[in-house]
Amino acid sequence: MTDASLDPDLRDRISALLDDAGIVAERGLITRMLQTSLLLGIEDMDRLDLKIASAALREMHQAFRLFRPFETVPKVTVFGSARTQHDDPLYLHARDVAAALSAEGWMVVTGAGPGIMQAAAEGAGSKMSLGVSIRLPFEERANAIVSEDAQVVAMKYFFTRKLMLVKESRGFICLPGGFGTMDEMFELLTLQQTGKAEPTPIVLLDSPGGSFWQGLKTYVDDHLVPAGVISPGDMDRVLITDSVSDAVANITGFWHNYDSLRWVGDRLVLRLVHPPTDAEVADLNDRFGDLCEHGRIERIEALDVERADDDVIELPRLALHLEQRRVGSLFRLIRAINDLPSAG
Repeated sequence: MTDASLDPDLRDRISALLDDAGIVAERGLITRMLQTSLLLGIEDMDRLDLKIASAALREMHQAFRLFRPFETVPKVTVFGSARTQHDDPLYLHARDVAAALSAEGWMVVTGAGPGIMQAAAEGAGSKMSLGVSIRLPFEERANAIVSEDAQVVAMKYFFTRKLMLVKESRGFICLPGGFGTMDEMFELLTLQQTGKAEPTPIVLLDSPGGSFWQGLKTYVDDHLVPAGVISPGDMDRVLITDSVSDAVANITGFWHNYDSLRWVGDRLVLRLVHPPTDAEVADLNDRFGDLCEHGRIERIEALDVERADDDVIELPRLALHLEQRRVGSLFRLIRAINDLPSAG
């Protein structure tokens, strides 16, 4: 059964309902959600399935409302253990890196719990913190930093929480943690490797002199790469450091010249802050031309579809026909774009 199999009278009544609600913008998407909801009932889905679908949609709505007033503010998500104590060097590092980024105008997103999450919220301050908590029997409340201004949303399911911890952020910092932290870190790497998320900077931040993340790198190099289950350069996208200043520079520097990307058909358009010179474009082709399925990396004006959407049409652009299997290597091209002499 498909959406099109709904009774025509039901589709008409959905349309009338949208008219009564005054919904005009993105009407097709709202229609699709209502049709899907009806199909869940028509097809007599299991009660548990319905509870999952209902709770997920409700929680996403609440989270979207929380984040929407801050949609123009850059955000960084900080992951780490809920068990880290206040006097642990990792706690102080998380607090310091969040404070430094908030001073640069970045909001800090956390899981709103204790430990590293509370440290990051403390560093950023309540006005610059957003929390996405999970309802657990042993962690029932968000930490006081995010909850005092109600800039927090509580989730029942980890998958909706993980969506919101990733969706809005333009950078990620992972401090040592347990299963949850490792799960979040590996999901970030998977999303980047597969191109399911746009390239963003990822920092694995350790305590001064710590070896937690270096141990992971050793495992990757000694086991995952030789086994052929990942590519040799897959960890190159990650900065492993014990320096707060290096972590901040890596997050903010990623957006020094690179602004955003958009797919237009099979063409990838990269929007920049500073226009590259002819010599710089030629050099990029020499170094990264193998990423192109065909053709070359070229400088272009905003495309018609971008102009129709008024999509940062004032910015200079580079375009290429990216080989889809190489999407995980796109971060290398972005790093090179940020290092162009024309970017200052």
